[in-house]
Amino acid sequence: MKPRDIVFDLIGEHPESLGGGARLQALTDLLGGLGVGEETARITLARMRTEGWFAPRRDGRTTRYIPTDACRRLVAERRATVSRRRRDAWDGQWRMVIYRVALPDRPERERLRQVLTRLRFGPLTAATWVSPHPVLADVEAELGPVSALRFELLTCRTWGPGGDRDMAARCWDLPAIDREAARLLDRLDVLPAPDALRTLPGEDALRLRIELSGAVRSFAARDPDLPAQLLPGTWAGQRAHLLFEQAHEALDRPARAFVEAVVQRHGGAAAHGPATGA
Repeated sequence: MKPRDIVFDLIGEHPESLGGGARLQALTDLLGGLGVGEETARITLARMRTEGWFAPRRDGRTTRYIPTDACRRLVAERRATVSRRRRDAWDGQWRMVIYRVALPDRPERERLRQVLTRLRFGPLTAATWVSPHPVLADVEAELGPVSALRFELLTCRTWGPGGDRDMAARCWDLPAIDREAARLLDRLDVLPAPDALRTLPGEDALRLRIELSGAVRSFAARDPDLPAQLLPGTWAGQRAHLLFEQAHEALDRPARAFVEAVVQRHGGAAAHGPATGA
C-alpha cells in the first residue's frame, strides 16, 4: 500500500482518535508501526496538506493535522467500497443507465465510468450500464449536475433466469473476479481464529487490520456484489467477505486501544469540528 492510502485508512478505521485531528508526531509514530519511515511519513503528510486533505493547526510547539471535509468524504467512500454489500433479496429487476457525453469531454466520460463502477454497475455496451441493485437515485444524485452528460435511467427485466445469468456474464468478467476472490480467500483462510486475533498486541492488530482492509477494498472495487441467482455455482467472494468481517471485528479492540494510546501520548485527540479545505 502507498503511504497516503495507509493515512486514509488510519483515519477511516479510527475516526474517534484521528477524525478530529492529531499531532504530527502521533501520526508519524503510527505510520512507523505500519512500515512507513519517519521521513517518508512527514513528506507524505506535507504533500497531503498541500493537496487539501489536511488543514494544519498550531498546537503549542507542534502542528495538529485536521482532516478537511474533502478528506472525510474520501475516507467515507473508501470505507463504503468495503462495507456496501446488499443482503436483501433481489427483486428481479435490472437498473439501466444509458448515457451520452458531449465530445470531446473525456474527463466527464471517465468520471461517469468511475461512478458507475463504484455503484456496482457493469457495461452491457459502451454507453449502456446495468446493475441489479436499486441505486438509480444515487446515480442521479452524483451525475445529475454534470452539464456535459445526458442520460436515461430505466428499470427492466429479462425473459427468465437464463437471461439474467447471461446478462451478468456479459457485463462482468466473473471468472476473473472469482479467481481474485480465491486468492484473497487463500490469505484469509490462514488467519488465526477470531479469539486469537483479539489477543494480538495492539501494533500487530493495527497492522493486520490495515493490510486486510486494503486487500479487501482492492477486491471489492471490482466485485459487483451480485445476488446469488446471478453467480456461478461456486463463488469465493461470499466466504472471503465473511472471513474479513470476522477478522476485522476481532482486531478492532486491540488496534483501537493502541491508536488511542499513541494519540494520548502526543497530546490527545481533538474534538471533531470543521476544518478548512474543499
